[in-house]
Amino acid sequence: MTEQEYRYAADQLLQSNSHESNSQNVQSPTEISHSHSINTLASIRPEYILSSGDYFAGVRPNGRMSNVRRFFCLFVTFDLTFISLMWLIIIMINGENIVDALTNQVVHYDIHKSLFDIVLLAGCRFILLILFYAICYIHHWIIIALTTTCTCVFLISKVFVYDWHATEQQVFQVLLVLTSFVLSWGETWFLDYRVLPQELQASQIVIQSPESERAPLINRFVRGLPSMYTESIGNFYSPLQSATNSMYHFDVGPSDRFPAVNFTAAEISNYVSQGETAMRESQEFLNSPNWKKSKAEGDDIVEWLQPAPKARKIFKLTSVVNIPPKYLFEELFYRVETMPEWNPALMESYRVQVIDEHTDISYQISANGARGAVSSRDFINLRQWKRLEDGYAIASVSTSHPSLNDKNVKCIRGENGVGCWMIRAIPTDPNSCVFVWVLNTDLKGWINSTILEVAFVNMMFDYIKNLRKYITKLRQTGRIL
Repeated sequence: MTEQEYRYAADQLLQSNSHESNSQNVQSPTEISHSHSINTLASIRPEYILSSGDYFAGVRPNGRMSNVRRFFCLFVTFDLTFISLMWLIIIMINGENIVDALTNQVVHYDIHKSLFDIVLLAGCRFILLILFYAICYIHHWIIIALTTTCTCVFLISKVFVYDWHATEQQVFQVLLVLTSFVLSWGETWFLDYRVLPQELQASQIVIQSPESERAPLINRFVRGLPSMYTESIGNFYSPLQSATNSMYHFDVGPSDRFPAVNFTAAEISNYVSQGETAMRESQEFLNSPNWKKSKAEGDDIVEWLQPAPKARKIFKLTSVVNIPPKYLFEELFYRVETMPEWNPALMESYRVQVIDEHTDISYQISANGARGAVSSRDFINLRQWKRLEDGYAIASVSTSHPSLNDKNVKCIRGENGVGCWMIRAIPTDPNSCVFVWVLNTDLKGWINSTILEVAFVNMMFDYIKNLRKYITKLRQTGRIL
């Protein structure tokens, strides 16, 4: 991700402060522990993440040092400065002139009487650890193990050879030895149990952003994904008929970026049946009396529903948008390939294949989320629409397609449960409509469920904001009167 994208994500992440999550409710952001499109976690709040395992601490934004390693370097620096300060306090407490004390402790060093060797030991630890873990940026525990072992051996030996009876206030000397011992072990613990595991986890889930200057120009082809630069081998299709008096004159046939598949009558019937099932189940979700309010921003309301005690929660967004129902339906169903233009959470979106005049298969790839800590997901969706008395309904559910099997992609494949878009006319305002979105998504991979729930709520608000901005742009260009 670029620096600008990181700043945008951070702005989104810090917009609300959440503190507690109820196991029975997804509370408003002032009540949630802490959490942008259906497919990303760009709006997960860092304050929640840090309290739930420091998911972002191991990420290296634009190749820079990770936050957790930077803290380790600060800890090592603190070790040196604190030991040096304690040593200076000890020699000053003895009442000696600073010049004479330094001469006796450093120039005329005696292991039996001087504690300057403990300061040198801290300095050697500092040089080695900063050299290997900050400059060379190694990912191994061997150096910290060596420095801590040497420190322990030397300090134990120092206890036996130091002339404790020659000092009047032995407590300060003892504290210096114990402090050096504890700090060296603290550095070892922090590197081995925090720095290395978190950076390893981040390296496993973060994929290189296509905007990176190091990314190949044909990145999608290298990753095995459909690419506009690969040869088209698609068959010809008859485009679906757009709605009467449509404001668009576009080809609604399948994308030529995917190999065509000649489905049998049984396979077509199966896809249509899946779409009808999704349409029926989505209506059941919408009509459920068990929806509970999660968050509201103005007239936009997000609610949640848990179909079964241990099932994942699904979410519903209800909003009013300033666009006639017919036009919004065409944007969402027919113009699927233009969605990334107004929805920054999508990298790519395609219509893969038309099943019949009401059913098709689409394919989306999400952008990296959570400041790069959550990699892209891809989704294969079966979509079906139908005309309502006062608008349109678009149901969707995850499916499979021979041109998009698991061997063709290297990002994690997410799964969408039954969901839908409902677009209903407002009798008193023909230029506006009620937009209802039911989100039922499983991102796969190990991600804390509470984090996802909070992220989905905030993502839905980001989605409707971006949609409204796009509608305003359509009106400004004259595409909507």
